Amino acid sequence: MVKKFDTRLVQTGRAGTKAHGYVNPKLVRGSTVLYPDVATKLALGTRRLEQIELYGLYGTETHFALERAITEIEGGSHCQIVGSGLAACIMPLLAYLKAGEHLLVPDSVYGPTRTFCDTTLVRFGVTTTYYDPMANEAEITALLQPNSRVLFTESPGSHTFEVQDIPMLARVAHARGIKVFMDNTWGIYHFQPFAHGVDVSIQALTKYVGGHSDLIMGSVTVNSESDWAWLRKGMLELGQYASPDDCWLALRGLRTLGLRLRAQYAAGLEIANWLAARDEVARVLHPALPSCPGHEFFKRDFTGGGGLFGVVFQPQYSAAAVVAMIDALQLFGIGASWGGYESLVLPTGGTIARSAGTGVYEGEVARFHIGLEDVGDLIADIEQALAALRAG
Repeated sequence: MVKKFDTRLVQTGRAGTKAHGYVNPKLVRGSTVLYPDVATKLALGTRRLEQIELYGLYGTETHFALERAITEIEGGSHCQIVGSGLAACIMPLLAYLKAGEHLLVPDSVYGPTRTFCDTTLVRFGVTTTYYDPMANEAEITALLQPNSRVLFTESPGSHTFEVQDIPMLARVAHARGIKVFMDNTWGIYHFQPFAHGVDVSIQALTKYVGGHSDLIMGSVTVNSESDWAWLRKGMLELGQYASPDDCWLALRGLRTLGLRLRAQYAAGLEIANWLAARDEVARVLHPALPSCPGHEFFKRDFTGGGGLFGVVFQPQYSAAAVVAMIDALQLFGIGASWGGYESLVLPTGGTIARSAGTGVYEGEVARFHIGLEDVGDLIADIEQALAALRAG
């Protein structure tokens, strides 16, 4: 029986419907693992690439259940759970790159990932080139160097939602033996990374998988034994670990991921279209709308989306006016994360760090995350808050 995606979300990472026991996997906490004899310990100690309970740092039943689930969702072969979304972004870079090598990163990348490239990787002798996320094949090819080893992608881009041509980037990179990493957090349910040429898929499980704004966690998934070997060894050498309690919560959140994402995508798209028709708005940066850079790639490669998007206001409205509007909102929290059940908003114009000339818009920018509240209530809240924008 070929199971569809929603069925796999419910069924994967647990014993199954015919097993004796509780529906949810056990929560297993522990550091020390006991062995029946020395010979067993020595034999199992050589199998650190496998999901075997060897020592708490290497994973428990709870970790392995979540890793199996994320592997299936992303269509990969192996997954490593780590302590945060940022760790999922940077640890594969540390595991794979060495001094003297070169990395390409989109100008629209998550800010802390950029900071890591500009500080820690510089100290380690790795150089980074930031590229326009909408660069074409010739432009990307011109940026490659003989020592280029990784092409990092993030699609859609952080804050400004550029959708990248991942198959093209993968084709260019692979022709030169370069690995393709992708931060696929926004598209976890709607984009299959390995089917589009990605080698390493990164998730901030803090977001949609957790779904309730109460855990911090990341995952790194690969689709080959060779990639798994260097990733797993690198992660163990770096001491990466995630709390089994958070793994258990992530598994619980996973079961409703499909329902939540469909609801949030539909609500977000309705609100994005409503905002796009407002006189106060210059354009909406939602991948499903033609006004978003890379919309054509979204239509080609994604099966849907999430509830996170950006809004560019008309140039006559100042940053202070946008802040006044945000402060006037009653149903939207002001918070830096997203992916939970609650609606959020942030002014982002002053926080976008760019060096390749991208992310320049005609007016101030804000980021909206649409939760599970009633859509009519959210629209009414934004409408009343726009009065504060106009007054500013």
